[in-house]
Amino acid sequence: MIVAFTVVLDTNILFSATGWRGNPFQCVEQARAGKIEAVTCVELMEELAEKLELKLGFPPEQSAETLADYLSFLHVVNIPKTLNAVPRDPDDNAVLECAIESKAKFLVTGDMDLLELKSFQGVEIVRASEFLTILAKQRSQ
Repeated sequence: MIVAFTVVLDTNILFSATGWRGNPFQCVEQARAGKIEAVTCVELMEELAEKLELKLGFPPEQSAETLADYLSFLHVVNIPKTLNAVPRDPDDNAVLECAIESKAKFLVTGDMDLLELKSFQGVEIVRASEFLTILAKQRSQ
């Protein structure tokens, strides 16, 4: 199977995919099936664990199991933590660095600060629904 794209799935996409079965879940399932190469970094995984525990009430063991599941198919890259492109939300810088370091074609997110950028250093920034449309078009060619 040819992997279509390298993609960073933002924390909010992984969070939504954990709790609900909408477009973010479909994006994650594309990665799980090996149809896209999804990339993350330690910083995004730590943020996800924190959100799962605070917002969904996951006990630490359940949070750790969820991360272990995601890490079974997400590739981890190290980021330099030097970027300051989104001063309003410094956590967004880690997401952008993850995309740059992995040479991702897409960053899939629901974060408005990131979506407003539209692209950054060659990385297209799109919503989950847009990404699924792009994937469908690519596969039909």
